[in-house]
Amino acid sequence: MVVAPSLTDYVIIGAVAAVATFVVTPIVGAVARARGWMVEPNERSVHTSPMPEVGGVAMLFGFFVALLVALSLGRFDILFEDNSEPIGIALAALVVFATGFFDDIFDMAPPGKVTGVVLAGLVLWWFGATMFYFRVPFFDVIILSSDWTPLVTVLWVLGMTQAINFIDGLDGLAAGIVAIGATAFFLYANKLDDLGLLAEQNLGPLIAIITAGISLGFLPHNFNPARIFMGDSGAFLLGLLLAVSTSVVGGRADPNAQGFVGQTFFFFAPLAIPLLILGVPILDTLFAIVRRASKRQALDVADKGHLHHRLMNLGHGHRRSVLILWTWTALLSGFVLYPVLTGENPSYLSFGVGALGIVLYTVLHPSVRRKRAIAVEAALNRPASEQLDPSRPERREADEAHDEAHDDDGDDDGDEAENGIAGDADGAGDRADPGDDGAGDPDDAVVEQAGGAPPADGTARRRPADDVLPASSAAVSSRSRKP
Repeated sequence: MVVAPSLTDYVIIGAVAAVATFVVTPIVGAVARARGWMVEPNERSVHTSPMPEVGGVAMLFGFFVALLVALSLGRFDILFEDNSEPIGIALAALVVFATGFFDDIFDMAPPGKVTGVVLAGLVLWWFGATMFYFRVPFFDVIILSSDWTPLVTVLWVLGMTQAINFIDGLDGLAAGIVAIGATAFFLYANKLDDLGLLAEQNLGPLIAIITAGISLGFLPHNFNPARIFMGDSGAFLLGLLLAVSTSVVGGRADPNAQGFVGQTFFFFAPLAIPLLILGVPILDTLFAIVRRASKRQALDVADKGHLHHRLMNLGHGHRRSVLILWTWTALLSGFVLYPVLTGENPSYLSFGVGALGIVLYTVLHPSVRRKRAIAVEAALNRPASEQLDPSRPERREADEAHDEAHDDDGDDDGDEAENGIAGDADGAGDRADPGDDGAGDPDDAVVEQAGGAPPADGTARRRPADDVLPASSAAVSSRSRKP
């Protein structure tokens, strides 16, 4: 009788993947430095010195070591016997890794990278590692025909690989998110397996725990300050493994037999579950597509508009930005796992409070307020003409106020010339102010800056400078106030 692998067996395989990746990563880094496989700092990067960018080699090593150990243990024979999918997954991993590795070394053109990922998806389809059917929320169960299976498989792989590649912008960000997401998805898939909702030869839980293991093993070397980057080879490999595990679980779990949890959960499960768990990289990818399309840019054009860039622009440091996005991933994963592990609908209040807490921490952290204060001070120390975009109506309003002030100044000068005030040689005009010592009254400067000389009664001198210009003028509110 063939015995199905237990939770302990899966944990052992995950630990093997983590240890193997952790041990070999420094060796890969040393080889990369010796061979010159380094990435130089650029305008988009946050590192300041050349860094090895082939961490995917260590991840691939950890993946194959864990796979071979699972094959040799005997407890996973039920997954490998008379099953072509393990071979297809291994070959697809090699294809997608080779594509990313070649790009890390020689900077492959975007069409070449897409071609490599598409080829990996076709390898998965050829060996049967695909989804069969799934439930669409608010719709119905969709059964994929043989004509649609290769297209859906390729698109799923493309989406996952690009999502991980886009989020790999800060030290430890992608590795940590994948580690959290893959672990959560393993627990979900293992629960389905225990309840008999997956076929006996489903490789989803095994691939998920190996993915989590290699991510955890690589993370200590990649967390800030990183000593090595995963590169496209690592990001593509992680994306492929996530695509495999989510498709063979989410696309094969019986969509009509999910009575072990609350109605909300099994209405959305199972294919929507990985989309929630990996919500951070998927949302970042969608934002990138919309952002670049709105600017009429190609999708492969790099920019600094990703979620992690925006957090750093708010004033968060490198590590804090990473931890915030990790926390979001953990919160979404917990929202998914709660009904799986408890058999009840999730408590929306508690998760809503958690989400609100993350948002408030993100926007109200002292570093964010400090950066805003510095920006305000810098704005106040600039002339009003430099603070407003010329195309904004506030700028036009300020310019009109400035022109009116100059027009008034010219009229006043003409009137003074007619009355003999401007050319008063004996200083009678100055003596109109009893308190004027001839050294120049600061109030005069205020009035003259607004346009026109101070009247003899001195009333304008007692008016605040802000009252001289029109109250609606942006030049008043944005003018520098110096002691």
